[in-house]
Amino acid sequence: MTTALLTDHYELTMVQAAMDAGTADRHSLFDLFTRRLPEGRRYGVLAGLGRALRGIEAFRFDEAEVEYLAGAGIIKDNLATWLANYRFSGDIWGYPEGEVFFPGSPVLSVEGSFAECCVLETLLLSIFNHDCAIASAASRMTSMAEGRPCSEMGSRRTHEWAAVGAARAAYVAGFAATSNLEAGRSWGIPTMGTAAHSFTLLHDSEEDAFRAQIAAFGTGTTLLVDTYDEEAAIRKGVELTDGKLGAIRLDSGDLASAARRARDLLDDLGATDTRIVVTSDLDEWQIAALRGTPVDGYGVGTSLVTGSGHPTVGFVYKLVARAESADRSAPMTAVGKKSKGKNTLGGRKFAMRRLDDNGRAEAEVIGLGTAPATDGNDRYLLVDIVKDGEVVDHSTLEDARQRHLDSLAELPPSALRISKGDPAIETIILDSGGLETTNPYQAAPNPANI
Repeated sequence: MTTALLTDHYELTMVQAAMDAGTADRHSLFDLFTRRLPEGRRYGVLAGLGRALRGIEAFRFDEAEVEYLAGAGIIKDNLATWLANYRFSGDIWGYPEGEVFFPGSPVLSVEGSFAECCVLETLLLSIFNHDCAIASAASRMTSMAEGRPCSEMGSRRTHEWAAVGAARAAYVAGFAATSNLEAGRSWGIPTMGTAAHSFTLLHDSEEDAFRAQIAAFGTGTTLLVDTYDEEAAIRKGVELTDGKLGAIRLDSGDLASAARRARDLLDDLGATDTRIVVTSDLDEWQIAALRGTPVDGYGVGTSLVTGSGHPTVGFVYKLVARAESADRSAPMTAVGKKSKGKNTLGGRKFAMRRLDDNGRAEAEVIGLGTAPATDGNDRYLLVDIVKDGEVVDHSTLEDARQRHLDSLAELPPSALRISKGDPAIETIILDSGGLETTNPYQAAPNPANI
């Protein structure tokens, strides 16, 4: 399915006017970045790159799309002809998937003609704003879980296709599995699923329900034990599996107390290897509160995939440089907004993470022009993603997961606190001469930074 109409009308308004004015072919550079992190967040997580590349590949104006746009009076004949032959032919570079980012980080740069870059704006923003918000929330949750697996279970709480993107973004940030089968098929993410209370209520007794599930899936299955009486259910599950029950799931009540009671009972019954999984509208604060309990895994849904749980990152996509012609070798002029609170740093940028002698991140260094040689304590952040319209970065989803772990390990310990706070490291802006200059993305101090 084409992604070409997953866009805003004004993208084509601009291209049509620029085409009529003779400026649509001007060689241009756009940056995708955020001016600030959501309130209280200490870092963001870059996710959605794989989805964005698929979206760009499918960005085609077939006959039906062109006919609709022309029939609605949105485009003229000259733009209709151009759209019918549209293929992105420019370059894209930026932060690799899984990397953490901060205010001002140029996470994606798109270079080509004004027209071919402009029409991608809404598609890129919708993917990155959604997926990075999910991944940033997921990263906090997996950090609070301290190595115990988290599973994404939010499909029923969001749009059916947003659920697929959410599952992928959560996986980038360390979630172990998803309940969403399309995410499993599309992205190779491990899937999981047990049973709902309706399955127990379907049968004449809880024992009959347990027998049916065990017969179908073996003793390693996970039994939901809080439909009626938790203690009785645990005893019956252990009995039916000869003490080899894989796991129990707790989905209601005081999960901390219930988990302790369940662990004591399981151990008394000899089921010392039976795991305890908890669900029930968990978020990062609840996961943190459960760290001292005998919980072995978490299922997270609503708070991960809904807006209240993942505040938008607020990415924008801005023209930062342009030439006077379509010549890719022509010199480019830095351009940027001066609007109060929405100013833009114009020009081609480099980005490095400044590290101390112990490999701990100290600052995000964003500069104009060509990146200088590192002194051994700086790590370059930008990688080539697309060259001349062809994808050159073939990193896998597993690469992204490992990259996220590595980038988190560089951050100071304060970055992983559950309390709200300012960005974990400062952003330093260097001018074209390599000198530190005014940082347009410097947020005011946050009194909650503890």
